[in-house]
Amino acid sequence: MRRNLIHIVILLMLTGCVKQTEWPVPDQASGLVVVDATLTDQQQIHTISLSHPAEALNATPEPVTGATVLINTSDSLWFLTEDTLHPGDYLTDSILAATLNTVYSLQIIWQDKNFSAQASMAPGRLFNELIYKKNEGEDLYHIDWVASAFSMDEPAMWEVVVDWSSLSGYDTLDPAASSARLLFYTLPTIDVSQIFAPVVEEISFPAGSMITEKRYSLSPDHAEFIRQLLMETNWQGSMFPSANANVITNLSPGAIGYFGVCAVTELSLVVQ
Repeated sequence: MRRNLIHIVILLMLTGCVKQTEWPVPDQASGLVVVDATLTDQQQIHTISLSHPAEALNATPEPVTGATVLINTSDSLWFLTEDTLHPGDYLTDSILAATLNTVYSLQIIWQDKNFSAQASMAPGRLFNELIYKKNEGEDLYHIDWVASAFSMDEPAMWEVVVDWSSLSGYDTLDPAASSARLLFYTLPTIDVSQIFAPVVEEISFPAGSMITEKRYSLSPDHAEFIRQLLMETNWQGSMFPSANANVITNLSPGAIGYFGVCAVTELSLVVQ
């Protein structure tokens, strides 16, 4: 009886010390601007996308509209115009093509904030075409090799677009079901989380498919940004996950993302 009484007293003392408290959690991402900006040496309209960080998993980011965006060098200046059909996308005119040995400056003015970044272009390189192989037991193919995952001196991003939408039997399908866009990377480092990265879906395609392969040169800082981004996304969930951390940026405080300038080399082939 006495022991039970002692237990009741202790329980009352513990419950009497409990008090509900509301701890405000500061939203550090609400004022950030996410910048997706890459210039190339291809003479075309370039797009710079501005948005706010998504507030929930798989949520659509809110675009940053009404900003003033400009790019300049020591002797040229380009004012970008916002795409009326795609708010948050800002377009250059079609004559902009980046050149070597030139420093490009990006400036973004939005409300009472000003963000800036600078970047220059690494040289482009010719490359060997990718290797594809036939799947076992079916008349479809898959990409077997694109490029080495490691290169100390020549980091690059590879964009591979496979399109079989014009082939008989596929021309009535949704274009999303008869084409694919794949990205591969050659980086100056090798990480454990990269070696043991989670398995990704393998894309299969028929003979006659058109493959367009582009190599984007990366500066050392740009390659490090992509490495850290992959460690937070594609390489997470492996046997050796990395500790979460903020990804580097070359933008001034208040903005995240990266402003890069890339040289592009390209080739096309048909799956035989």
